[in-house]
Amino acid sequence: MKSNHRLLSLLFVLFSFAAFAQPKAPEVVTGSVSGVVMDTQLNQPIPYATVVIMTSTGETLTGGITNDDGVFEIKKIPEGAYTLKVQFIGYEPVTRDLVVDRDHRETDYGKINMDAVAAELDAVNVVAERTTIEQKIDRKVINIGKDLTTAGATAADIMNNIPSVSLDQQSGALTLRGNSNVQVMVDGKLSNIAPDQLLKQLPSNSIKKIELITNPSAKYNPDGMSGIINIVLHKNANVGFNGDVSAGLSYEKNAQFNSGLNLNYRNGKFNLYSNYSNTIAKNANYGTIFREGDNSTQFFDMLNDRKSHLLKVGLDVYLNEKNTISVFTSQNSFKGEPGGNIDIVYADDMSRNLMQDFGADMDNYSQQYNFDYKLDFEKEGHNIEFEADYNTFDAEEDTFFDFTGTTPLSDYEDFVDTKRNRTTLNLDYVNPLSESEKLELGAQAILFNTDIGYSSTGQSFNAEGNLVPTPSTHFDYNRNIYSAYVTYGKNYEKWSYQAGLRAEQVNVEADTNSVRAFTNDYFEVYPSAYVTFNPSEKNQYQLSYSRRIDRPGVGQVNPIREWSSPLVTEYGNVNLLPQFTNSLEANYTRSFEKGSFTAGVFYRIIEDQINQAVYVDRFNLDRMVLTQDNFDSTTAYGFELSSNFKAFDWWSINASYDLFNQTQTGITEMLDPNIENPTAADIIQTSEEVENTVYNARVINNFNATKQLTFTAFAMFRGPQAGIQFRNKSMFMTNIGARYSIWEGKGTISLNYNDIFNTMKARFTGSSPYLIQGQFNWESNTIYAGFNYRFGDSKYRAKRRKQRDDNEASGGGMF
Repeated sequence: MKSNHRLLSLLFVLFSFAAFAQPKAPEVVTGSVSGVVMDTQLNQPIPYATVVIMTSTGETLTGGITNDDGVFEIKKIPEGAYTLKVQFIGYEPVTRDLVVDRDHRETDYGKINMDAVAAELDAVNVVAERTTIEQKIDRKVINIGKDLTTAGATAADIMNNIPSVSLDQQSGALTLRGNSNVQVMVDGKLSNIAPDQLLKQLPSNSIKKIELITNPSAKYNPDGMSGIINIVLHKNANVGFNGDVSAGLSYEKNAQFNSGLNLNYRNGKFNLYSNYSNTIAKNANYGTIFREGDNSTQFFDMLNDRKSHLLKVGLDVYLNEKNTISVFTSQNSFKGEPGGNIDIVYADDMSRNLMQDFGADMDNYSQQYNFDYKLDFEKEGHNIEFEADYNTFDAEEDTFFDFTGTTPLSDYEDFVDTKRNRTTLNLDYVNPLSESEKLELGAQAILFNTDIGYSSTGQSFNAEGNLVPTPSTHFDYNRNIYSAYVTYGKNYEKWSYQAGLRAEQVNVEADTNSVRAFTNDYFEVYPSAYVTFNPSEKNQYQLSYSRRIDRPGVGQVNPIREWSSPLVTEYGNVNLLPQFTNSLEANYTRSFEKGSFTAGVFYRIIEDQINQAVYVDRFNLDRMVLTQDNFDSTTAYGFELSSNFKAFDWWSINASYDLFNQTQTGITEMLDPNIENPTAADIIQTSEEVENTVYNARVINNFNATKQLTFTAFAMFRGPQAGIQFRNKSMFMTNIGARYSIWEGKGTISLNYNDIFNTMKARFTGSSPYLIQGQFNWESNTIYAGFNYRFGDSKYRAKRRKQRDDNEASGGGMF
């Protein structure tokens, strides 16, 4: 036993000597630098100035930006001799020598004064020449360059240029990753304006960036299976008076005109801004549908005449360095006069020919009132913010239908009156627990109500199959959502992670005089998680998860007839339940000297999927009825590839490819094809499953001929799509454009020729409930000319206001 103790003692002594004999690892010396950047003349801090640390060879080692108070601090700088460079638009760059060693670990420069450049461009918005793509922890950010703002007059004209996004120019349906269940926001806020109308009202040159938040964290509303499309607008927040004016004209068969004016004035205590835009346009749409069973052809010829006006006025008041109050109001008016005719020709029996003329007078007016108060505590990034938002929407729609030919229906008019209001209350608290940890807490209440009244001078079939006067209908729908969330994030060396949980109590009540009252109250939780690994500055790996919900929209639950033609009518389903999605996503980003490359994959599990149900009208067997219903669970998956590449100084390329797959389940009905004169008893109902694979490819080329002149070439291919009712064929489009900078960069003239081969046609086939094939055309082969002029001061940017769904600050925006 003693020998064992002696042996252990001897080994201990030997290892101790060995340890002391080992050379000590060299001490790793790192340092930090700090300071505050000031305007020399105004003696005020300059927020969001860029601060970079450069090596002796001129390469950027690291860097950062100043905060709202002009303060910056950069840590973990390796030992060595460097140059510190401070830059901001409208100012002369400032450089300082920097040494990091054992004797100089912390350097504080104190005040760094910057002088304004008198000859600098006095631009409100500085727009990059080409569009770039960034992959952040929870979103893909498309920074809109001049190559896309010249693509068309409005946001709707550039959506098909965005990776993973598709916009049906005929119907206005917007999809993200092949799915239309997506939330559209402007500067992090929802609007009562329908997305298709909203996108046609926003000028394209007012858009700074578009954020695709495909796996939002628990901080964000969980609505939308595909996620959120957040349109971030340029901010006018420079000292003094500044603004910009723009106008655009597009033409194929009809003229489409839009214009905008943005004004801003700021001094040390307040920031006052106003924005106005309008659209005056006519759009033609025409097409045919051939039905094989009865050898009939429907000819559609439609024209939509619309006018809209959008005004926003806001004020930011800086009470002191810690307290900010912001208010704004948006006022929007829209007038649409769609009309046209539908001719139905039966080749085998001309006596059945029928023509329907229709026209509508549509007026809607929406208002938004917003109040925001933010309190900053002593610790940087520690704040609490309260926001109240009230949104209203009023619409009147009068539509007439005139018939010529053999039909039991007489001419009639429909009258629809819609009133919607939404009140949103937000309370957000952010606390950086340490340099590497952050805690966020918040609560939200969304109170939504819509009231729809319907009356008609026409007739409808009753339960016995007899024509009776169409009854008036009143539909009242209320949905209140109360939620709270918590997120915790931490950075550890090359790793960062974030976890969160959102809890919601939802109360839904729908009531109509034609269908029994419907209620649906439920409590749900929505977890989210993110992990990011940055092995180097050039490589980034991300993995994320979130649970989401698709609440039925008003149009999906509204039992009042939404749309009607002689052979098609559409209703909502008041008993429709929410659809839930569990989404898993992985992304990889590689940065290189001349650009970047991003690849991503996703997988979704969808519960109680909402999809289309197609029925045969029991009272008119030639007519189909479209509605929505819940079906079994399903899955979806896909991948995306995108790249920015600057091949030469004069040539840059943006390219993307995406593919999505989802199995869709729906109900279809058809008349028994083996019976010559079928009745309602001969209707066959089937549950149909469709494997839908969608793929898209896009490429944008920018060619710099001179410093002032740039050419753009864009091409897009959209693969075929399969749905419950239709199978859509592929589409292809090519655009070319040019832009020229004038007046020392203050003005830009744009010219674009869209769909130069006139190939954008919606071609489709269908098998249920009838065998059909068809094609629709719209005004895609257009020439667009635009002009933009920027004026005013550009001393420094104002303190910005936070966007709830962006985690970034904002100032006066367009909407």
